Amino acid sequence: MKREINVFDYSELIMKGLEEGILITTKVEDKVNLMSVSWGMFGIEWGVPIFTIFVRENRFTRTQLDTNGEFTVNIPIGDYDKKIISYCGSRTGKDIDKAKDLKLNLIESEIISVPGIKQLPLTLECDVIYKQFQDKDSLPEEIKNKMYPEDVDSSNPGANKDCHIAYYGEIVKAYIIEE
Repeated sequence: MKREINVFDYSELIMKGLEEGILITTKVEDKVNLMSVSWGMFGIEWGVPIFTIFVRENRFTRTQLDTNGEFTVNIPIGDYDKKIISYCGSRTGKDIDKAKDLKLNLIESEIISVPGIKQLPLTLECDVIYKQFQDKDSLPEEIKNKMYPEDVDSSNPGANKDCHIAYYGEIVKAYIIEE
């Protein structure tokens, strides 16, 4: 069962979750991918509620988003297994099924084709309405050196030379997955 919510009533919980780490879920055909994120923005743009995620250029999640411009934001409420976030942030979903490995319950979404996750019940269904490549040359040197070190290969799951792409997802549905 899903309890529909006004997303702005949960803004504090959403931002706290983002600060500690949340999951983004993407799907192309039958391939579901989970990615941990702690960079994001939540607000209103163009008169609609927006959740913006930042994905490095060479991530598998980027391939998924560019193929199917939909994603869910999955945020924990209360106690949860923190290894979910760390596991999904340290492996690529290109060759493994993270949801299966972690025995997560994928729940069909209401509007989009990408599932939510029962274990992280605060769910935002998002439809990408805009994307923007970040211009590394416009960043302060301190940020470039720390976040985009030129001598670190793209395969590094942490900071590497790849810049981010901002994906602006219109929040088309928000709810809490309840048992």
